[in-house]
Amino acid sequence: MSEPHFVITLACADQPGIVAAVTTELASIGANIAESSQFWDRQTNRFFMRIAVTLPEKAGSATITRALKAPMARFDMRVDVNDTSVKPKIIIMVSKFDHAMLHLIYQIRVGWLDAEVVGIVSNHEDSRRTAEIEGIPYHYWPVNKDNKEAQEEQLLKLASDSGADLVILARYMQVLSNNLSRRLFGKVINIHHSFLPSFKGAKPYHQAHERGVKLIGATAHYVTADLDEGPIVDQETERVTHAMTAEDFVAAGRDIEARVLARAVKMHLESRVMLNGHKTVVFS
Repeated sequence: MSEPHFVITLACADQPGIVAAVTTELASIGANIAESSQFWDRQTNRFFMRIAVTLPEKAGSATITRALKAPMARFDMRVDVNDTSVKPKIIIMVSKFDHAMLHLIYQIRVGWLDAEVVGIVSNHEDSRRTAEIEGIPYHYWPVNKDNKEAQEEQLLKLASDSGADLVILARYMQVLSNNLSRRLFGKVINIHHSFLPSFKGAKPYHQAHERGVKLIGATAHYVTADLDEGPIVDQETERVTHAMTAEDFVAAGRDIEARVLARAVKMHLESRVMLNGHKTVVFS
């Protein structure tokens, strides 16, 4: 007997009986719980839960949705059901620096990241050869103030036509408009260098080197209309010293950015990230 694997995420106001109600209904359809995580945010009194289940043959996501109708109504619960047998589709956006994109492609190739890249979008031609080697459609869309709106409409159309589940800004050096950020909220992840203090503008690693920082790092976050202030998915830092050159900082930063972005994408595609206002709940 085959056993389809599904991931259920749910969120609602916290109150007694949620877990019992949900698991009772899942048991009634023969679901076997393979993994379960939950979190109660005491500040907002919101409850979050992620459940991975297997089902008897011929049962599917519709079976789960029907079974959970009663608890959904009772607890005013938001529920999403993800069929893990369906490979998620992603669009990667990149400019000239391709280290984060290459790392994503490699992790897909070796099977650590389960996804299909349905398109690479760039405002430069630099990554076309990589796309051709990997057999990925390449979209060269130069951006300026006169065509920015039209190019973003092309991106929305590409995401719709390809069925993309996630758009990834892998060092794409263009700011998305407020309109696009709102329309794709929760479906766009960006990688951003993060320092204490934070350095903006050109050559942030060189700025950090000049200021003698002791930690460099990167932050993967959802894109919002507030530049680089979206809900954080993952972060990492690395200690640096006075003996390192600015180029050493850049090299270390590239590695961190690639790792953090790949982890954030993996957690998102595995339904391990749940939005909680300006924050996220991330189930490991």
